[in-house]
Amino acid sequence: MHRTYSMRATRAPTASQIQNPPPPISSTKSGRFFTRGGIGHALRRNAAGAFGPDLAKKLSQLVKMEKNVMRSLETVAKERMEVAQQLSVWGEACDEDVSDVTDKLGVLLYEIGELEDQYVDRYDQYRVTMKSIRNIEASVQPSRDRKQKITDLIAQLKYKEPNSPRIVVLEQELVRAEAESLVAEAQLSNITREKVKAAYTYQFDALREHCEKVAIIAGYGKHLLELIDDTPVTPGETRAAYDGYEASKAIIQDCEDSLTNWVTQNAAVSAKLSTRARTLSTRRRNNIKARSEGLDLSGQDAPIHDGGSWVQPRHQREEYDDEDEEDEEEHDAPSHSLLDSETGLNGENRGRNQEPVVA
Repeated sequence: MHRTYSMRATRAPTASQIQNPPPPISSTKSGRFFTRGGIGHALRRNAAGAFGPDLAKKLSQLVKMEKNVMRSLETVAKERMEVAQQLSVWGEACDEDVSDVTDKLGVLLYEIGELEDQYVDRYDQYRVTMKSIRNIEASVQPSRDRKQKITDLIAQLKYKEPNSPRIVVLEQELVRAEAESLVAEAQLSNITREKVKAAYTYQFDALREHCEKVAIIAGYGKHLLELIDDTPVTPGETRAAYDGYEASKAIIQDCEDSLTNWVTQNAAVSAKLSTRARTLSTRRRNNIKARSEGLDLSGQDAPIHDGGSWVQPRHQREEYDDEDEEDEEEHDAPSHSLLDSETGLNGENRGRNQEPVVA
């Protein structure tokens, strides 16, 4: 019956995979409790913003919603492969031309399912990159809270004890907290822009490759349909013998070659900007470039590390553990200041144990 259940008995890397190696397998493909259905999706979406720092709640919810999208895509890929196999099973009992063509169509549909499965892995690159922004937002929140608490405490003391000597101490702490907050906010701003561009570059590149390859398969699928003789016959008339086995195999081989040799440079669809959009985009890029050149400090004197200047703290980049992703709860880092003393406002033992920073 000239059955061909797979386009590639052994899968050699395609030209696109050589040019852009595939990412690790998506983290959503293992460790799930709810395999199908909307219960797990609803729990993740609703619980995502319930824990952790306020600054990171919205992005936490986005990351969880994207995880739902990925698991839905994975389900679609698996079910499409099952449909492809069932199409071949059904067509086996039909006439020779229908039997051969439906079997080959099953091969193409199965390949689409595998492409969707690969797309999930590349989509995970985008989601993990967005998670890194969430982690940075979570690390910035404690510095914001600390600055706000010190500000509130100073206002409270000025109202109750205007002449309290603690006000001077707290104001010095506020200066240090504001300096630390400025550094953290600048880092958040810079890294957010960098990561957003990187994340959506991953997503759009993966989407472009997936759609281009699906379009290729769709084109060859229509060529296969031309092998079916749909000329009406009268009752008792016998159809001509089917002679398209070699043609169908050749179409499948051509499709395999097209998918194997596809690279981004050969993309058939390109986004062309209008003259106005191109002009405005170029102006924007030139403005960004001019500002970046104007802020180039590489030619300035080297900083003096004499202990009398601010030293930028090392940024926290710890990732959330994927094994605990379903129960993510971000914990604020403890801060050591007057706010953390056991005796509160009126106590003398303030328990300050943070490293001094010279302003």
